[in-house]
Order: sequence, then structure tokens, then C-alpha cells
Amino acid sequence: MKFNKDEVCILIPTLNEGPTIGSVVREFKALGYNHILVIDGKSTDNTVMVAREAGATVRTQSGKGKGNAIIEAFEVIEQPHILMLDGDGTYSAKDAEKMLTPLFLGFDQVIGDRLINAEEGSFSRMNLFGNHMLNLLFKVAHSRDLHDILSGYRAFTRLAIHQMHLKEKGFEIETEISVEAVRNGQRIMVVPIRYSQRPGGATKLSPFHDGFKIVSTIYRLARVNNPMFYFGMMGLFTTLLGLLTGLFVLLEWLHHVDHIPLTILTVLLIVVGIEIFMFGMISDMLLVFHREIIREIQLLQPPKPPK
Repeated sequence: MKFNKDEVCILIPTLNEGPTIGSVVREFKALGYNHILVIDGKSTDNTVMVAREAGATVRTQSGKGKGNAIIEAFEVIEQPHILMLDGDGTYSAKDAEKMLTPLFLGFDQVIGDRLINAEEGSFSRMNLFGNHMLNLLFKVAHSRDLHDILSGYRAFTRLAIHQMHLKEKGFEIETEISVEAVRNGQRIMVVPIRYSQRPGGATKLSPFHDGFKIVSTIYRLARVNNPMFYFGMMGLFTTLLGLLTGLFVLLEWLHHVDHIPLTILTVLLIVVGIEIFMFGMISDMLLVFHREIIREIQLLQPPKPPK
């Protein structure tokens, strides 16, 4: 399908990507994309100079972190369609058409799935395992399988961007974008893309530090999107803790040792855990009711007249 490339903005957040950003920009220029925005996180190398020489418009973000860069860029982009990718050369400009075509067919967002056609060596075994586990957690927490929630290769309509309320400052931004897309009921397509080994070194992501932040983001954002999961996990943990202390009290009692304070704590933990779980059920019912009301309101709205 042919589409107007002047309606597309190529968004590339960068931080010290001097060795690769030039070739990335030139690849898109060669394919006919004229609107290329590099949002730079105050690089200390020659990233800004190389990107400008290659033909990109370069802005320096005011805040810090990839999330802030993307949020700031979304506020200034005027084109109706946005293709976002990293500037480290791991994504291919040749996949741009397959990423953008669904937007012109009515989809709101497209996610490039790196995990299907990843180049050998592009993921360590730990990173690949971590990606699969995070995707599984997202599927359970948000009731939607998006295959690769951490993909940095994404396409959006500008309307879809304006529906999102993004706040994450760092690498958790891709997770938040995925959550917001599901929460707003956006039409999402996942397409397989090529993913190459990062030139010149390992990923900037820390497997444990950033992995923990992503897990906490998935769980924290489930509070609004899936309260049954959010409060259910909390209630289950509290109840299990109460059962474990209760087992200890019971074993000690069989040996004629009383633990009155611990017995009281056991009862409190079990009761509070069950109450939290019930609160999750009530919150889930309210969320379903709210979504039904919103759907009915949308159905009652008169159709927009043709332009």
C-alpha cells in the first residue's frame, strides 16, 4: 500500500549515538521520509552534529531520560503519523513501510516484534528470557498479549498519542505506552521486524535494575487497568503471610508454647488479606461498569459529518 510519506514524522530519541545516528537518518532519507526529528538527551559525543549533517531536525530535551525525551517530542510533532525507533542501528528503515501501513488502514498503534526475527547475538540469554517473562507478566496483568512490550520500534497516529497520559521518565516509557494503549482500547497491530546486534557494545539497559523498574511499572499501572490483579496479588501475599505465621503458631502450640501476639497478628493478616482481595473484586466490577457506561455514551453520540 502506498501512502504519503510527508504525513509521517520519524522520531528518534538519542543519547550518545554518534557512531550510528548518521546512517539511521540517511537510510530514512533515502526512502523518501523528509520529516525526521532527533530528540537528544544532552549527548556528550557528536550525535547532534552528525544527525544534523545527515538531514535530521534536532532538538535537545529539557528533562532527563528516554521517557521525558519521547513525551517532549510528542508535544511538538505536527504530522498525523509517527514512527519511533532508537538511534543505535538495531532497527531497520526497511521495516518502516510494514510498520506504517496499518495506521493508514485504521489501526491506532503498531508494535514491532523483535523477538521473532532477532539477529543472533542481539539478545543475551538473560535478556531474551527477561523479555519473555515481562511479556508474560504484562499479559496476565493487563489481559492483552502484545508480544513485545519493550520494543522501541513503534508507529502511532497523533490522535492515539493524545489519548495517552504518559509520565514515566526512563526506559519504562515503552511499558507505559503499552498500558495506555490497552487502557484506551486502541486498535493495536503487532508486526515482526528485524532486530540487529547493537553496533559497538552492549545495551544501555541494566538487566536487574531496569528490569525491576519495568516489573514495578507493569504492576503499578495495573491499579487502573486491572484492579483485580493489582489488589488480588496484594491480598494473596498478605493472606499467605498470615497462613505462614499461623502454621508457625500451630506448630509451636503443639509443643505447648503459646504465642498470643503472633496469633493476633496471624488473624489480622488473614482478615486484611481477604478484605484487600474483596476490594479488588469490587474495583474490577466498578471498572467494567465504567467501561460499559463510556461505550454507551459513545454509541449515543451522533456520527461525524463527512468532510
